[in-house]
This record gives sequence, C-alpha cells and structure tokens, in this order.
Amino acid sequence: MATVKEYSVEEKLTSVLRLQKIDSKLDEIQVLKGELPMEVKDLEDEIEGLNTRLTNIEDEIRGIQEFINNKKNAIKDSEALIQKYEKQQNNVKNSREFEAISKEIEMQTLEVKLSEKHIRDAGNEISEKERILEGAKQTIADKEANLQHKKAELEKIIAETEKEEQQYHKQSEEARSKVEPRLLTAYEKIRKTYRNGLAVVPIERDSCGGCFNAIPPQRQAEIRQRKKVIVCEHCGRILVDDELNETIVAK
Repeated sequence: MATVKEYSVEEKLTSVLRLQKIDSKLDEIQVLKGELPMEVKDLEDEIEGLNTRLTNIEDEIRGIQEFINNKKNAIKDSEALIQKYEKQQNNVKNSREFEAISKEIEMQTLEVKLSEKHIRDAGNEISEKERILEGAKQTIADKEANLQHKKAELEKIIAETEKEEQQYHKQSEEARSKVEPRLLTAYEKIRKTYRNGLAVVPIERDSCGGCFNAIPPQRQAEIRQRKKVIVCEHCGRILVDDELNETIVAK
C-alpha cells in the first residue's frame, strides 16, 4: 500500500509560495509580450475574412460578366430576327401580314433596347464592385503589412525570452508536483480569479499584499507562526509572512 506523504503547514506554505514566485516570473514574460499574441491572431482572422470577401466579390463580378455576355448574345439573336422579318416584309401579300411582321420587328427592337439597358446597369454594377474590390485589396495589403510588423515584434520578444520561459515552465511543473494536492487546487482557483495571477501574497505594511486591506495584529501573529494555512478574509488569497516571502526566490 502506497504511503501518502504528510506535509507540515510550513512545507505547504513554502511549496505553494515557491510555485507562485515561478508563475509570477512567467506572468512577467506574458506581460512583456502584451497584447501582441491576441493582436496577431485577430489580424490573421480579419485578413482571412477579407480574403473570403474578396473571393465572393470576384465571383459576383464573374457572374455579372456572364449575364452581360448572355445579353449581348440576346441582342445578336434579336438583330438577326429583325433582319429576317425585314426581308419577309418585302414579300408580304397583304397589310395584315405586314402589320404582324412589323409588330415582331417592334418587339425585337424593344428586346434590344432592354438588353442594352441591362448591359449598362450591369456595367455600372461591375464598376462599383471593382471599386469595392480595389478597396478590399488595399485594406488587406495594409493589414498584412501591420501583421508582419507585429509578428516580427512578437518573434523578437519570444527569441529574447524563450530560453528563460522554458526554464520557468520546467521549474513550475517541478514546483507543482511538490504542492499538496488540495492546496494546489485552491491555488489554481484563486490564481484564475485575479488578473495579476497572485494567489499567494505576503503581509505588507500590516495589510494583505493582494487587496491591501488591513490585517489585525493577532491574525498577523498567527500567519508568522505558520501553524495553519490562512487566507485573507477580504480577497481569499493565501497569506504568508514577510520573512518566508523573502527566503523564497525564483531563479
């Protein structure tokens, strides 16, 4: 039967404080990167969306051009019919037949005019879409230039901090393995609650190092004794005395 390791309160506090110091170093590296990773991702998503829009506009222009070609072919067909009817008019036998052919010529002439109007309207639509297309292309070019700049900036920071970050990640994993499981669960839950990631804080000027609310002298004395894990009654962070805090350093 496996033996479950028993941790003293001081060991628990020391291990979780060491983990906090290491994780805080990792947080500092993330702060150095700032919003760059998110900005890079947002720009990549935006450019992808713009490229999709570009493809859609190009497809629409091709569809309109096909429509124009169909109308041009319709004009040719109508003109051919007009020529045919005009020849037939020369051989009519009575006015009734002449009038019927004239109506056909008139109808085909109207078809030509209507097709020409459709072609003009479609041409104007293409011009507008080409204007939008050029604007979208310029926007993509600008955003791609911005993306390359931000990527280069991020890559530079990563190159400068990569070795250090890897070392702290390794130390963090080692430190986690030495924290009592229930305390580790509490630590991670508290850490996620606050943007600065501080779950373990020292007493500073008789106050909590996290929320800066005053800690009564009796409570401070209990914290210094390290007989039990004590949390701030205001913010819920784990409290350690200043002496213990000074002895633990993340290297």
